[in-house]
Amino acid sequence: MSGTLLAFDFGTKSIGVAIGQTITGTARPLTALKAQDGTPDWNLIARLLKEWQPDAVIVGLPLNMDGTEQPLTARARNFANKIHGRFGAKVLLHDERLSTVEARAGLFEHGGFRALNKGSVDSASAVIILESYFDQHGS
Repeated sequence: MSGTLLAFDFGTKSIGVAIGQTITGTARPLTALKAQDGTPDWNLIARLLKEWQPDAVIVGLPLNMDGTEQPLTARARNFANKIHGRFGAKVLLHDERLSTVEARAGLFEHGGFRALNKGSVDSASAVIILESYFDQHGS
């Protein structure tokens, strides 16, 4: 095992992507993929999986603050299931509450309003999801 994990912050218009290492417990943003009503270009996902060969894929699970599911929760689960079904990748879901808020705050702190473009926020959210996963499951 390489200890490499690939994370996705699922959204209906954009899906943030990050890569991380279990050894260091750190992640970095890769890109944000355009999506049409939650459907990405699956060829781009295949390319990412082939390039990085992760041990597992982490998909952020959007929940309400009280832990209940919201309409986007089922869509994120479906996205995770499709990654597993299409590519045979091990896929884990991880609670992503507040990841976008935290990503926006961090980007704004380092670059002001100009840093808040949608792709940057989504890929930064994927980093936060992955680093939160490392924090909870040990890196």
